[in-house]
Amino acid sequence: MTQIAVVQMVSGTDWQHNLERAGHWISAAAAAGAKLVLLPENFAVFDASALLERGRQEASPDGPIRQFIATQARAHGVWVVAGSVPVISSDGQRVRAACFVVDAQGVEQVRYDKVHLFDVDVADSQGSYRESDQIEPGAGVVVVDTPVGRLGLSICYDLRFPDLYQKLVEQGAQLISVPAAFTQLTGVAHWEVLLRARAIETQCYVLAANQGGVHNRRRETFGHSMVVDPWGAVLGCQDKGEGVVLADIDLHRVAELRQEMPLQTHRRGVDC
Repeated sequence: MTQIAVVQMVSGTDWQHNLERAGHWISAAAAAGAKLVLLPENFAVFDASALLERGRQEASPDGPIRQFIATQARAHGVWVVAGSVPVISSDGQRVRAACFVVDAQGVEQVRYDKVHLFDVDVADSQGSYRESDQIEPGAGVVVVDTPVGRLGLSICYDLRFPDLYQKLVEQGAQLISVPAAFTQLTGVAHWEVLLRARAIETQCYVLAANQGGVHNRRRETFGHSMVVDPWGAVLGCQDKGEGVVLADIDLHRVAELRQEMPLQTHRRGVDC
């Protein structure tokens, strides 16, 4: 078994302070024995008005946020799944919400760009969310081999689209990461049940790092960052506020469940 960590943050408008807090929790997770650390969505840049400016800075690996993650990974000898980082789109008008997976030597191994964008009306203080105004969707499925297992990548709103998760399993995923900034209202209703459903139907460990608190007068996120095993059991959860959830990953458990209940073999196309 190998230990992993999911980090919960309450990021604000000061991106440099957000990085300091991320660094604190990466250090704490590594000290506790984690080999892989997942950060939440928008861990560094939570201010929508700063996305383009920061996205231009992060267009290359020399960007301050990407360099910070590489330095942290190398300093602590851990793999870091860097939630989401804004990276300017090819037309320069929007950004991609990019999740970089950085190895223990500080080398970026893969990048996943968020596919499904949160263009939704919610009955909370903000009311309307239109990510596509500033974010360009990605289009690819990304899986990467890590010391913990073969990891499939997703971000937040992706969680509501099970077809993406089936494609990750088809590419060999044993674990799936879900960095997020789920709203308080939608989180209460759907966060845990969606995470457990994705774990059960894919027979993967699901690592979910959420934002978890009040960010400003209009925005509150749900928290409840957790790790779910491939049987759907919650192995650990951080309710609200900053913190880290540690859990052991047992790939033998994944193989055992898939042998006992071979869901992927049993899948059939259905004509409607």
